[in-house]
Amino acid sequence: MKYIICLIMTALCMNSYVMAQVKTVELRILETSDVHGCFFPYDFINRCPMKGSLARVSTYVKQLREKYGDNLILLDNGDILQGQPTCYYCNYIKPEMENVAASVVNYLRYDAQTIGNHDVETGHDVYDKWINEVKCPMLGANVIDTKTGNPYLKPYTIIEREGVRIAVIGMLTPAIPNWLNESLWKGLRFESIVKSARKWVKQVREKENPDVIIGLFHSGREGGIKTDEYEEDETLITAKEVPGFDVILNGHDHTMHKDIVKNVEGKRVLCLNPSSNALMISDVKLTVTLDKGKVVDKKAEGEVVKISNIDIDQEFVGYFQPQIDSVKAYVDRVIGKSDTTIRVRDSYFGSAPFSDFIHNLQLKITGADISFNAPLTYDSEIKEGDVRVSDMFNLYKYENQIYVLRMTGEEVRKHLEMSYDQWVTTMTSPDDHIMLMNEYAKNDKQRFGFRNLAFNFDSAAGIIYEVDVTKPDGEKVRIISMANGEPFDEEKWYNVVMNSYRGNGGGELLTHGAGIPHEELAKRRIFESEKDQRYYLTKEIEKMGVISPKANNNWRFVPEEWTAPAIERDMKLIYGE
Repeated sequence: MKYIICLIMTALCMNSYVMAQVKTVELRILETSDVHGCFFPYDFINRCPMKGSLARVSTYVKQLREKYGDNLILLDNGDILQGQPTCYYCNYIKPEMENVAASVVNYLRYDAQTIGNHDVETGHDVYDKWINEVKCPMLGANVIDTKTGNPYLKPYTIIEREGVRIAVIGMLTPAIPNWLNESLWKGLRFESIVKSARKWVKQVREKENPDVIIGLFHSGREGGIKTDEYEEDETLITAKEVPGFDVILNGHDHTMHKDIVKNVEGKRVLCLNPSSNALMISDVKLTVTLDKGKVVDKKAEGEVVKISNIDIDQEFVGYFQPQIDSVKAYVDRVIGKSDTTIRVRDSYFGSAPFSDFIHNLQLKITGADISFNAPLTYDSEIKEGDVRVSDMFNLYKYENQIYVLRMTGEEVRKHLEMSYDQWVTTMTSPDDHIMLMNEYAKNDKQRFGFRNLAFNFDSAAGIIYEVDVTKPDGEKVRIISMANGEPFDEEKWYNVVMNSYRGNGGGELLTHGAGIPHEELAKRRIFESEKDQRYYLTKEIEKMGVISPKANNNWRFVPEEWTAPAIERDMKLIYGE
């Protein structure tokens, strides 16, 4: 009997020993991306409650921290410094205060963060200060300091939880030079994500011996600008071609995605994108099994979770109430009056008061011959009555400068040809759509149901022209004359005003459309504003006192017997009225 009891006790001890050698670690990894200043549940632009915001993310994070404790890992993927007046206020009006974009990251105890293209757009003074204020590692393996040849930011960070070593490698879309003035990223260059990922996965494996590798990429799923050196959106291609990643958390293109990719080694890579404005969050459940400290199994499962229906964390809001009150006081300031309501939506269907108001101010401010401008929001409006600082963020969303470039008449026409080719169909019957749409892009925060990126739909002022939607691509635009009645000459040089995004090559309308080599754009520039475009628009409205925006009616879609009913049909289809 004693012998049997001894055997049982020995077996139990052996089993306990084996169990002690094998353990399963459960981790929860959350990612926000493209928050664009949506920190609080209040829209400072439209002065109304906001659906998303980090105030709701805070609730979600707190709930999961109660269960997972330190095994909850929180990451942000950049584009946090622009989008709401909260950012503008901290970046430029009160730069001496700690940037709220740093304060909320520190409050929520993020474990790592990347930098986005709209963060770079704020300029060195703003983003260098912000980087120093953020307490978690700021990652950017492919953001290279030209003086040293080394990463300007930390290339990766190691997070260890219960014996599991997690490497997070951060990247930024390398297409920055196609959008931003070099003064904003002076001393930096941007490598291809694929190229950089190969290098850093190898180094991390050799130096750190990680159990899990996560990519934190401010880069879209696929597509965008492509050059001989890189692609704008390299998430899927990196997941496929660079073995080593278990999870890639991405952003930049403002579109919710979940992809399961098999890489070149046949291994599974989970890719998640939580869209923008803190409306959603990427949520990964990572299970790692260790035997004697070595990983014998790991599994990553995840979803993009809707945040907008989660309760607001009132403690979070209360903590930041002084900052909220300061920004509200700033955006509520009245700068003029409008004698009519103007809407962005009308700008998609022809010459419209909203877009033409910006055109006319650009021409007035610079004295240029021709103006280019595209709608930057989907359905914003400035209502009749008081015009406030907040309305300026509807009028112009980002901190672009004003540029004037020299262009030939032929280049102007070709620029517009590419714009309208992305914007409208080639109608073959009066029953066709006029807008080039994609029903699968309705929830895309950059396309809004259009097939292409809506912020590249440039119209023009300073000229009179028609867009014949029955003609093939490249032949739709007919420029009749200058707005003052003078002849338009394709061989003549004109001064053309536009925002700095477009003037630096954004949307490729100047390069692929007009045919101007990218390296020549800076040489064509004859004016560059010191401050952002919104600043000058605000000053002009303050001077005018009362604004009376009206459509220039300098361009139209033809033939009108087809286009007028098609516009009415498509407007109802897109906007529901």
